[in-house]
Amino acid sequence: MFSLNDQNLPYPDTLHPIIVHFVIGMVFFAYISELVGYLQKKPRFFEVAWWNWLTAAIAIFFAVIFGEFEAALAMPYPAAQPALDWHTVNGWSLSAILAGLTAWRGVLRVRNPLKTSLPFLMLATVFMILVCIQIFLGSLVDWVYGLHTLPVVQATKEGIIP
Repeated sequence: MFSLNDQNLPYPDTLHPIIVHFVIGMVFFAYISELVGYLQKKPRFFEVAWWNWLTAAIAIFFAVIFGEFEAALAMPYPAAQPALDWHTVNGWSLSAILAGLTAWRGVLRVRNPLKTSLPFLMLATVFMILVCIQIFLGSLVDWVYGLHTLPVVQATKEGIIP
């Protein structure tokens, strides 16, 4: 159907991290904008936060789709499998939570665009903690286990890594 390159991908490099970093940047910026707007009573920041939440909520599904696709082609070895599994579960969870969080923020925005709620900020804080855990797991998958890096793919294909 399609040929794979030396990194076991149908395209030159992994796309999942590019999309994920876009999403991470947007959710951090949205969260910080919400906090600044809430703490300093500056409702203009809520508008910035809203558009970042909304864009991130859409983009995270592309990140998950590319993540699933690239994970399926990764040929993870036994030591890497738990980190990849937790990264996958947390990624799907984050996408669902972000969609719900964005919908909730949308309802708050419709009711009063000049305010946010403390319960929303508390859930957003929990969400940001999960994002930090996801960043750690993604770093493990990439930097420690080296999935889709040339030496690891070659070692796996040659049977050096079982």
